[in-house]
Formats: sequence, C-alpha cells, structure tokens
Amino acid sequence: MSTAGFNSQNGTGTGQTYTNGPSQNPVALQQPPGVGYGMNHQPAYNPMQAKVLGPPNPALYASGPHQPVPPGPQLGSYPPPPAQPLLTRPQIGVLPSHTPPQSASPGPGPRQAQATPPAQATPPPPAVTSTSYYTGPPAWQYAAPRGPAPNHVNPAAAAPSHSSAQPPGPGAPPTSIHGYPQPGTAPPPMNPPPPHTYQPNRPAYGPPPTAPPARPPGATGTPPPPKVDAQCWGAASSARPPTEPDTQEGDVECPGDVAGNGPQAPNSYNHVDNRMAGAAQPGPPGRHLGHYPSLPPGYQNTLAPPPSSLHPALQAATQPYTQGPQPYQQQPGGPGPDQLSPSMAAMSLQSGTPEALRVVNLLQERNLLPPAPVPAPTPCLTQDLQKLNCSPEVFRCTLTSIPQTQSLLNKAKLPLGLLLHPFKDLSLPVVTSSTIVRCRSCRTYINPFVSFLDQRRWKCNLCYRVNDVPEEFMYNPVSRSYGEPHKRPEVQNATIEFIAPSEYMLRPPQPAVYLFVLDVSHNAVETGYLSVFCQSLLDNINALPGDSRTKVGFITFDSTIHFYNLQEGLSQPQMLIVSDIEDIFLPTPDSLLVNLNECKELVQDLLKSLPNLFEKTMETQSALGSALQAAFKLLSPTGGRMSVFQTQLPNLGVGALQSREDPNQRASAKDVQHLSPATDFYKKLALDCSGQQVAVDLFLLSAQYCDLASLGCISRFSAGSVYYYPSYHHQHNPAQVERFQRDLKRYLTRKIGFEAVMRIRCTKGLSIHTFHGNFFVRSTDLLSLPNVNPDAGFAVQMSIEENLDDMQVVSFQAALLYTSSKGERRIRVHTMCLPVVSSLSDVFAGADVQAVTGLLACMAVDRSVTSSLSDARDAMTNAAIDSLSSYRQSALTIQQPGLLAPACLRLFPLYILALLKQKAFRTGTSTRLDERVFAMYQLKYQPLAFAMLMIHPALYRLDDLSDEGALNINERTIPQPRVLQLSVEKLSREGAFLMDAGLVMYLWIGRNCHQNFLSQVLGVSSYAAVPEKLCLLPELDTAESQRTRALVSWLRDQRPFFPSLHIIRDESQLKPHFMQNMIEDRTESALSYYEFLLHLQQQISK
Repeated sequence: MSTAGFNSQNGTGTGQTYTNGPSQNPVALQQPPGVGYGMNHQPAYNPMQAKVLGPPNPALYASGPHQPVPPGPQLGSYPPPPAQPLLTRPQIGVLPSHTPPQSASPGPGPRQAQATPPAQATPPPPAVTSTSYYTGPPAWQYAAPRGPAPNHVNPAAAAPSHSSAQPPGPGAPPTSIHGYPQPGTAPPPMNPPPPHTYQPNRPAYGPPPTAPPARPPGATGTPPPPKVDAQCWGAASSARPPTEPDTQEGDVECPGDVAGNGPQAPNSYNHVDNRMAGAAQPGPPGRHLGHYPSLPPGYQNTLAPPPSSLHPALQAATQPYTQGPQPYQQQPGGPGPDQLSPSMAAMSLQSGTPEALRVVNLLQERNLLPPAPVPAPTPCLTQDLQKLNCSPEVFRCTLTSIPQTQSLLNKAKLPLGLLLHPFKDLSLPVVTSSTIVRCRSCRTYINPFVSFLDQRRWKCNLCYRVNDVPEEFMYNPVSRSYGEPHKRPEVQNATIEFIAPSEYMLRPPQPAVYLFVLDVSHNAVETGYLSVFCQSLLDNINALPGDSRTKVGFITFDSTIHFYNLQEGLSQPQMLIVSDIEDIFLPTPDSLLVNLNECKELVQDLLKSLPNLFEKTMETQSALGSALQAAFKLLSPTGGRMSVFQTQLPNLGVGALQSREDPNQRASAKDVQHLSPATDFYKKLALDCSGQQVAVDLFLLSAQYCDLASLGCISRFSAGSVYYYPSYHHQHNPAQVERFQRDLKRYLTRKIGFEAVMRIRCTKGLSIHTFHGNFFVRSTDLLSLPNVNPDAGFAVQMSIEENLDDMQVVSFQAALLYTSSKGERRIRVHTMCLPVVSSLSDVFAGADVQAVTGLLACMAVDRSVTSSLSDARDAMTNAAIDSLSSYRQSALTIQQPGLLAPACLRLFPLYILALLKQKAFRTGTSTRLDERVFAMYQLKYQPLAFAMLMIHPALYRLDDLSDEGALNINERTIPQPRVLQLSVEKLSREGAFLMDAGLVMYLWIGRNCHQNFLSQVLGVSSYAAVPEKLCLLPELDTAESQRTRALVSWLRDQRPFFPSLHIIRDESQLKPHFMQNMIEDRTESALSYYEFLLHLQQQISK
C-alpha cells in the first residue's frame, strides 16, 4: 500500500482532526465481500452509532441528556431483530470491511420510524420516605424484590454452566493431557505445565552448554549448530539512514536459511505479514490435519500440576515447568484444540443456568453493585488451558466467548475488541536464545496454545501451519534436558520476554536520552513548579533508567530559546540564547546533550541554579513551538524522550494559539465546541518525532486555558503521555503540588522502552480494524512507539471476516519489540486463548461488562471529536438499548414486564450512565474545556482498571473500619470495606466516607460524625475544627488512624499515578465535585439511575 494511504489514516498534513485512532486497516477494508469459507460478508455492528431517540417522558424529568440527531447521509445498517423494521444509523468510524478507508467521518443520519409494540407495564417507583439528611428531591427506592428471578432462558439455547471443576460427562471421549496422538486420533490438546514452578527472578536463560546434553535412547550424533529463526528488526540494508531505522517487528525476515524451515523470503520494507510466507512445508497445511504417527513407546507425558496458590494476577507471569527431565506419558488420544468443544470441556453436570445468564430485572433489584471490585470473567476453557492463559490485567477481550460469525456478533449488539496493558510492570521469565521460534507463515511466536504433532513438528494456533521444531529448541534450559520442546518456557508461559539476537537490530541499540524542555516565563515562575522539578530531578538523578551511555540535556524558553552547554571540563554551565525563533538552530550541537555520568556535577549545578536564574523575569510570552523544533533537532540523531513543561497558552512564533474557550458556555447543554485541534502544527511535529524515535511527554500546569486539544497532539502521535495539573500553585494548591511531586518521581524512575513497535495478531478469520491509544500507525497493523512505558494502555476493535465454524478456540498475540534502558533489544509477547461459541446465549454469558464499557468510552471519544458530543452521548445510550433489546428478543423465550438483563450485563446501564455523567461527556454542568479534553485523553490512554475508577468511582465508609476480611501485606493489615452505591442515600450524617475517583480522592465528613473518628483519625476535637483545606491524614498512634491510612495508602499503591486527597465538610467548596460523582442521583441536567432505566425500557418497548 502506498505511503499516502497510511498518511491518510493518520491525517498527515491534511489539517483535519485525528482522533487518536480510528486508524482503519486498509487490508481488511479492501477485502471484497464474500471472502472466506462460503460466508456472505456482513457489515460489522457498530454500537457507537447515533439514532434519534424517542422523546423522554416529561413526567420523569424536565431536560434529558439525549439530543435529537440532525439528518445526514445514511451509511450503514444492520439486520433488525425479527418482527421489527430495519433500523438505519450512521457509523462512528468503523466502515464495512469492503469499503475503502475514509478520512472524513460521516454525519449522523435519521432513524426510520418503527412500529411500536404495546408498551409493557412498568411499575413506577413507589413513594418512600428518605432517611437521608440530604436536602433536595426525595430519594427513590426500588420495589422490594419478589424473590429470585425465574429462569426464562431457552434451555436449548442456553450455554452450559461455566464451571470447569466438573469432570467430563459419560459421553465425552477421554482427553489426553498433552500425550502425542496415536493413529486415528485428532491432534493433541494444548500444553499444560509440568509440575514444578519456575522462579521468575532467576537470571535469564542462556544458550545450551557446550557439552552434549543427555539425549533419549536411540538418539545419536551431536546436534548441529543452531541456525537463526528470527526476523530482522528493519531491513538489513544500508539504504536507510541509521537515524531512522525500520523497526517493523515481524515484517522483514533475515536472509539465509532458518533451521529446519527452508529458504527465507528476500528483504523488503513494509511487507504485510501474510505476504512474507516462505516456501511451503511438507505436510497438510489445512485445518483438518488427518493422522500423524505416534511416538515410540516410552516417550510419555506428565500430569498437570495442582492449581497455583499465587495471586491470579501473577499466575500468567509465573507458570510452572520442570526442573528435571521427565518422560512422556502416552495416554489414549483425545480431541485436540481444533475438535474439543469448549462447551463439553467446561460442562457442568448440574442442570442449572450459568450465573452469568441469570435473568435480572433491573427495575426491581436495587443492590446490584458487588461488595468488592468487579473481577474479570473467566473464559469457558478447560482447566489446563485456562491455567496457561494470559492475565486479564495484561490482555482482555470484551467477549470471553467469541461468536462463530459476524452475523451472530451483530445480533448480540456488543462490540468486539481487545484491551491491552502490554508493558505493565511484571515479574516474568526472560529467555536468551539465538533461535526465537516463530511460525513460518504468519510469524506468530511459539506459545502455550500451539499443538505439538510430534517431537519435531508444531502447529500454529493462528494460521494452522505446521512448522518444524529447530534443533536448538529441543534443549530445555530449565530442566537441562534434551528432546522435550513442549516443556520450554516459551510453551509454558502466556507472557514471556526474549532478549533478541542481533538479527533484530539495524543499528546498535540507542542509549537512554532524556531532554527536558522547561517554560520559564513569568507565569511559569509564579506557579513555583520550576523549584519542585529541579529538586525532584536532583533527588532522583541516580535512579534515571539507563547505563554508562545515558545522556541528558536542558532547554528553557520564554520569548527566546535558551540552551545549556554542559560539556565536560567547564567550571559551570553556560547559557546560550537564541532569539531568532523563526529560524531556529542549535548553537553548539555537540555539547547540549551530554553523558550523565561524565557531566553529573555540571548537571547538578544547573538544576540548583535554574529556579533563581529566572525568579525576577517579567517575560510573559511563550514560544513553545520554536522550543519544540529546537528539541526535535537536538534529539533527531539518537532518538529519546522529550519532557515538556508548559504553564500557559503558546502565543509567539510557530504553533502560537489563541484562546477558544468561552467561560459562559461551560455549562451549556448544547454541543461542546473546539474539541479538535486548532492547528496541525503539533501533530505534524509529533509525526516527525515518531519517525526519528522521539516521544514527547507533556506536563501542563496552569490555571488558565491552554488549548490542550491542540497541544496534546504532540504526545498523542508520538506515543507520549499527557499530565495535567489545573490551578497549580506552590502555595495555594498544596494537593496539586504533592501530586506533581509523586507523579514526577514515578515518571523519572519507571521502566522505559525505546524505539519500540507493537503488532497484534489473531487467529485466521478475525480482523483488527481500529486502534485506540497514543501511537502512530506505521503500516496496516504496526504501531510505532518511540517510547513505551509501563503505565500506557491500548485498545483495538475487531470484526469477524470469515466464519469460525470449524474452530473451537481462537488466539490473540501481542508482540512488543523495544530497546531497554540498558541497551538490550527485547521482545515481550502476550498470548490469550478464548473459546468460540455458536449460540447467542453463550455470547452474552461471556460478555466482560467492564471491557465493553472501556472500549465504548474510547469509541465515544472519537465520535465526540469527529462528529459531536451529543452524537457520542446518544450512541452510548443506544449501545445499552441495543444489547438489552437483543437479549430480550433473542435470548429469552418467556417475556415478562420490566427491564431484563443477564447477570453478566447487570451493571451495563449503570456504567453507561456513569459515562454520560463523566467529565469527558457530561453536559449542563460547568466543565472547563481543558479538563474535558484531558478526561478524554485519560479514557483512551489509561489501562482499563484505572479508567474504570474514573468512570465509576468507588465509595467506602471509613468510620466503622474493622479487621474483618482484611488483607495482610508486608506485615500491614489492610481493611477491605464494602463498596457502596454512588447515591446520597448511602451517606450518613454520622459517618465518614471515602470516594476513590482515580485521579482524586475525597474524604467526606458528616456533620454529626462520631467524635471518636474525628479525634482518633483526624486529630481534631470537633466537626467545626476540621480545617477547610486538609489534604493529609495526620499520622496518629491509634488503631483507627492506622487502619484508615493503611487503606488510603494501599489504594494509592494500586495505580502508577498519585491521586490527591481532599478532606471535605458539608460547606466545603469541593463538596459539589464530590456530589457530582453520585452517579445514581438526579441532577439539574441529568437523569437518576432509576429514571435512566425507565428511559431504556421505554426505548426497548417501542
């Protein structure tokens, strides 16, 4: 595909808005209809479509958040459910797979009139008396539950119980636990771990010893020297300059032969994976593999280990495998991964309905929120496969049961996508090997879900090609044994890291290079951030990730650009001022970036003098654009990280901006304007930075409007991060100062990967078409990440291009190629396996409600920028309406009044309402434009666990903490209070309540709070003595204080950023912010949860 095609995906040079995603996959989009196994291609259902909703019942509320959608061109439709006319709605950024990619987003279209069936009776909320002290509309309550809800799921369509603890039924064939198949059997199942636990903290695995290893009887001779089965990082050609390496992981293969795999394809650039297949191998290439001869007697398998006692989040990173040679145990052949039905594999002998499909009447059941955080659902896989699966903290799918066809997915009206946290801080096995085993056809890395047909052949779980096992892979570095490839760490761990051989490098790995670009205008000096930054860097300078090659540099700017000569041998730093900002140049290019170890004293001297150097400046202008250009020129030869600190709107030189915010329109219920960039300068510069392996991180510290929608592009398209500290001031806002200090320490010392690329692969038949996160899309499926950090999350949308009828499981693999701060080229690989299902009930049973919400939030951000905020809000509401309507019409056989949902989706309407009231999407409430844009950035950039706290905060009661059910971590007792519903009726004037909203925590003190809590936790004698702006919990030597501080500290430790804490009273200025997070309550401009449920039921009943 031409470069112009990729440029159009990323919006290069067009001046149009780019929504950080969607970046369409041209290969998938250009595929003609009907491709595949006899499947008629259907357009993918897109839940982010706007449609005209019926007018809300005026008796419920005066003004709702759902705005009518103006007419526009009609783009696509999906088949309606039976007995309903076709609904046509515009798409949000996902096009039918046979349509060429388009850079412009269509406008919304009209919704056609529908026949309205008789509305079902809905019991109105009964009049009740509220015990809450809160003044305002009386609190509502649900009608009392009428006992357990009956099961209305069609037994024929319902999924079996998702319990994997039951043995197979009498009719199930015997299952071999990794025995090689005998003649007449199907290929074997995937690989369970042998009984011993691998220690993740041991040194990296090395190559086999020089002495010949022990070999099984009958093996003769010496193993030949291993040959490389690897793929080059970039083309091994001198045509490309070393300053712009082609880091396309998995695109280009190395010249020469691969051990056991035949000749290689020639070098090329930007070749798509499926074009890089080498010569065909002997053996059946299709999915139906026929029969393979069994191994000699005595080549036997081992049994699976007992369940690990580790925390579930660590199991994927510490999978067990052997410490010594173990013989195979030949068992009767059973069904392999292509034939084993997941329904049979996880069959429960009980006849009850799975808990995930229990019917819930949302209008009657009030207490739906679980007492603890919502866990990720477990896929319906065999116990052996699930033990090996990737941790949901790293790799998560919106549907843990993949529909067989796109039409079945469309019928469910749920989005299909992946959410990743690929560089998360983990303790994981690291393998050093000159042979990295990958599929010859699709370049998938060998993983726990491949099948070994015999000792010398393995079958890829993504494209089903049969590959040879290289000779070196026969040696197991853990057990130091030979001839057991299925026990290698690569086949026992769903998450693993390789130290890449030299074939993955075009140039020597780049050093760690850090350049700090600092605003020193009068406004910046007034905030006092410069002193905090300099002191933090002085405190952590020895903890910067890197080695003996690490380089640092500094640029400051106001109306001119200031460089600092830190060359070794100088007695003190030299400031060099460039006033020609229109034609920026580097005064002494060789002495502005210096080796940190050699020039540490000069760097420390500069940091000590910088705050005083500008303390009396009266310069008010900001030439940020020119400073960024200078920094780009300085970093281009090596690549690295640029850290930019800005405190005002740039108003001089290139990239100058003007204020676009009207404070009088902040609370408008109409569409919000200026969510897109005002100029493409910052985006173009970010793309230039990405091409030279430079990432830009932006720290915005300001009480004024700074046009984050424009400035943020410098980080979005260079794989950087955005930090925002509104109203920052070193004296007036101590909470923000503490947050800035803690964030900066984490930022300076956390792990970092340079010159990275990431590719996501999936089983044949599935297609990735849209990415979300901070990156640049270099080719159809390759994300360019000049820097990758452990706090970044990504999301992708998927569709089903070919029927998956002949598959029982599918797999997804994310491979991240990067250079560590120590100069090692590494590859981190995550692999996830999920079952394929054919019934709609099974699809619903596998829905991951939090992952669905997180993906919808990413899609809604794109919709807000490319279309309008009201379109995005309508589309989110439609997503809830469509999924619950589909469930009611297609998954239930006995209809009853009420708003019905499966138990796995019982929180879906609550999360959608939370999104509508979230700072990114809310209307009718005063919201600064920069704060709204930052909230949108966070939803697209944060890993799911942290994004969900920002969507639906957690509320705890603190004045009655106890040690019952507490956690014991590092000799600390961490109380575990129940999570409460976000409603004022859960508050009490006698209590104290902690709200955890992700980036901020509020500790609300009731007017009649117990004297014991006030004195033992806050150290005050009365409610009136609680300070107005209290941001710290005093360290008191009382049990109550220790419990409270332990809980707050533990919650903070769960995330990489530092949430500020505000202790507030009834009359505090911050109380409205606390109350705005009471999602279930009605506000002047938004519905209560009960009213929202009635509105959903009204739309579903039409």
